[in-house]
Amino acid sequence: MGRAVRSYSFEFKRALVERFLAGESGPDLAVEAGLASRELLQKWVRAYRLEGEDGLRPKPKGRPRKPDFPPSADLSELERLRRENERLRAEVAYLGKLRALREQGRR
Repeated sequence: MGRAVRSYSFEFKRALVERFLAGESGPDLAVEAGLASRELLQKWVRAYRLEGEDGLRPKPKGRPRKPDFPPSADLSELERLRRENERLRAEVAYLGKLRALREQGRR
């Protein structure tokens, strides 16, 4: 059977990466910290160099949330009316094309 997936805190990752960047040996740090693999520390160092501390923070899991629809109450009245106007224009255009296609079929 496979190993249980272990997660490490942001502070733990940051402390190990900072020690590595200060000159300590990667394999020694990995063994001392009890990491599942030495490559894990290298992955954290790479993420830290590319994204800074944000690269070590946990990422949200799953799909991103959909925006609220209908629009939430925090939109201004003007913005809500503009969106409704845009939707109604699209609906009128669709119905106009549908009517034209039906007329074409009758000929």
